[in-house]
Amino acid sequence: MAYEVPPLPYDYAALEPHIDEQTMRLHHDKHHQAYVDKANGALDGTEHDGKPIEEVVANLDALPGDIRGVVRNNGGGHLNHSLFWTWMAPKDKGAGGEPSGELADAINDAFGSFDDFKTQFEAAGANQFGSGWAWLVLDGGSLNVTSTPNQDNPVTGGATPLLGNDVWEHAYYLKYQNKRPDYLKAWWNVVDWGKVAERYAAAQ
Repeated sequence: MAYEVPPLPYDYAALEPHIDEQTMRLHHDKHHQAYVDKANGALDGTEHDGKPIEEVVANLDALPGDIRGVVRNNGGGHLNHSLFWTWMAPKDKGAGGEPSGELADAINDAFGSFDDFKTQFEAAGANQFGSGWAWLVLDGGSLNVTSTPNQDNPVTGGATPLLGNDVWEHAYYLKYQNKRPDYLKAWWNVVDWGKVAERYAAAQ
């Protein structure tokens, strides 16, 4: 079964003013579709065709060498964006604010406070040279902040991504131009902590 771009769980303009409608349309309909098309093309006819994308990206070494790079970039792009859309929501659906419950306790234990976590996460995104992602991951039972280049995903290294922010220029440049740190700060307003908590609970 070929991969497909999942529909956005909200309207293209739902994340305004923090993420603009035009960016969402281009990002979801054009960029994500391109990753899906190229991943499908590379995997078509192989034994990996139709496997869950998270499984494929977690086991890149199992792929034939001639398609591994294409799948790493485009399969990774499909996985990253499929997660990314679910980690965001409009304010009227409860986005923004702070996590609660076990996730909040885990973040406080790992980073000292929620504000300290945000500082580390923003730094990971701002300091990622070129294109990439900032992540909150569960790795060996511990919460960590990390970043990856391009469309790499932490599952390839055995960690579980709980939250990730796209710091490719296509994610923010129409609104924020070269001010990536401003985008990183504004993005907290659209984070759906309920979804992050679900992933944390499932990963434990």
